[in-house]
Amino acid sequence: MRNRDFPAFIFPIEAEFSNWRSEEHAWRETVALMDLSQHMTNLFIEGAGAAQLLSGLAVNSFVGFRPGIAKQFVGVNIDGYVIGDGILFYLGENSFDLVGQHSLVDWVRYNIEQSSLDVTYRLDGNALVREGDPELYRFQLQGPRALDLIGELTGTAVPSVKFFHMTEFTIAGRHVRALRHGMAGQPGFELFGPWEDGLAVREAIMNGGVRFGIQAVGARAYGSTPLEAGWIPTPVPAIFGPEMAAYRQWLPSSRVGSLGGSFQSERIEDYYLTPAELGYGRHVKFDHEFVGRGALERRAEVATRRKVTLIWNSDDVADAMRSHLQDGLPSKWIEFPKARYAYHQYDAVLVEDELVGISTDAGHLVNDSLFVSLATVEESIADGAEVEVLWGEDPVSRKPSVEPHRQCRIRAVVAPAPLSDFARTTYRGR
Repeated sequence: MRNRDFPAFIFPIEAEFSNWRSEEHAWRETVALMDLSQHMTNLFIEGAGAAQLLSGLAVNSFVGFRPGIAKQFVGVNIDGYVIGDGILFYLGENSFDLVGQHSLVDWVRYNIEQSSLDVTYRLDGNALVREGDPELYRFQLQGPRALDLIGELTGTAVPSVKFFHMTEFTIAGRHVRALRHGMAGQPGFELFGPWEDGLAVREAIMNGGVRFGIQAVGARAYGSTPLEAGWIPTPVPAIFGPEMAAYRQWLPSSRVGSLGGSFQSERIEDYYLTPAELGYGRHVKFDHEFVGRGALERRAEVATRRKVTLIWNSDDVADAMRSHLQDGLPSKWIEFPKARYAYHQYDAVLVEDELVGISTDAGHLVNDSLFVSLATVEESIADGAEVEVLWGEDPVSRKPSVEPHRQCRIRAVVAPAPLSDFARTTYRGR
């Protein structure tokens, strides 16, 4: 995995429609259109046993879960370590759509195939593995003018919809389903419907959005949305133990991603993360039986790491970049706006020389004029504390995305995740 040629992230759309800075500003200041149609995986699940099977794989409670609602579905292995997460849409009676990365989707597919319950599935993979067009378009409208634009497009007042609840609109004469959602932590909806309706809906959105300052968001800017939302997208899936041998035999080898960063261990288990470490502790409910329940119950009272944002020291970032304009071996290149160079990015977080956490996604937030990463750190590390991110690899891996370089330490301040107002209040006052 450390030497594997596997892309860090995949968004098969235009890199930029205007420029990534303006596109990031749009979701904070006006309205932004994000196209998720090509890079997301859809697993359509149906059958009288579908809810029972899904409940048995999810840390989440299914009490009160009904058609017209979605939830962030988190799956773990028998030891309580995260395999993956996605958004589970309850579309109708005995009908679901699991949307997200392939890590969780593959695990659910495998369990459906092994089950004797009345459950069937249909896989609509992302653009890298799918032939032809997707079944659904999937757009996100985000930003302070998003609801105004929805009202303009539908000609009616936008209904009050709770977070992660669904509603329906008519746009350009097409029936559109909508989830109240926000990838960048801003107001908005996720719109979806049959692929053949997508072009008409998109054109109506872009044309109607001109007066609201709409920007289409390309791949470069879209990669930064998890940093604002506080979502760690690709933890190493906990699938490498002996109890998962049958699953790994079933799993296509092409699904195993690349591993990068300064954190290195001979034990793959050291790369696993718990729901609490990813900020999913609130989702874990012990009102049902599910894979990993016993391990999570035993771990419930034990202090662990917590999810945070690390605000990187601007002088240290500048020094790392300056090294590429000087003689000698430079630091690892820091790409803007997203600096992740492996599918699973794991950089060591240090206090002096002691490992206190793992830094994952990293990149530049135009709206806050900051370079940040999402991390999981020891509970004892308080907001406002200073740590160091060990940036770069030693030894340097053979991934094509990695050039010869030297490691460097970059100071960082611990902040909440999502970053929220910390950057504009506490941090700016330091």
